[in-house]
Amino acid sequence: MDSGHTVQLPGFLHTLEPTLNHYGYLAVAGFVLLEDFGIPVPGETILILGAVYAGTGRLNIWLVALLGFLGAVAGDNIGFAIGHFGGRPLVERFGRYVFLTPARLDKATDFFERHGGWIIVFARFIEGLRQANGIIAGISGMHWAKFLAFNALGAALWVAVWTTVGYFAGNNITSIYNAVTHYTLYVVIALAVLILAWIGRRVWRRRSERAVRRS
Repeated sequence: MDSGHTVQLPGFLHTLEPTLNHYGYLAVAGFVLLEDFGIPVPGETILILGAVYAGTGRLNIWLVALLGFLGAVAGDNIGFAIGHFGGRPLVERFGRYVFLTPARLDKATDFFERHGGWIIVFARFIEGLRQANGIIAGISGMHWAKFLAFNALGAALWVAVWTTVGYFAGNNITSIYNAVTHYTLYVVIALAVLILAWIGRRVWRRRSERAVRRS
């Protein structure tokens, strides 16, 4: 893309320009990491802004993506450790300072327990769940290796979507961002249905095979 072209950024990105101008790649990694264990900072927004900067030649898109991915995985693992070692009492005691109230924690935990490991992947795209999914996984007693695998997959998809959007969007970033966030929930629901259908089919096949062996 033309490095001489200056993109007119919308308000939600423009407010973060001084931070990114001053701290560069460190801002991308740091904000994403902090957001992903519950600190209320605009991690997703600064990842998009970093990609927009890369699209105009001010940053390297591969470094933005790599640091965003590493920050996302590290942040969620810090959240996992908080949930695993501190448990629900710790989260309820200090969660209100990062807007993680007991009511929100109950809702997120229930959603997590009903959908299992795959929700870690989808939670990455859902505001509120993105910030809390590591903590909830730790509280629920999920094995760390399983969490790490789903978390890395979700982080890779999330970073890929938003760095691609930011890099190629240019002046259309506002309308694209609004459209993607509007339809994300529908995409997540569709993917969940497909995964559940696949799981159901496998369970049905196994039961059929067992029935044949017994007969």
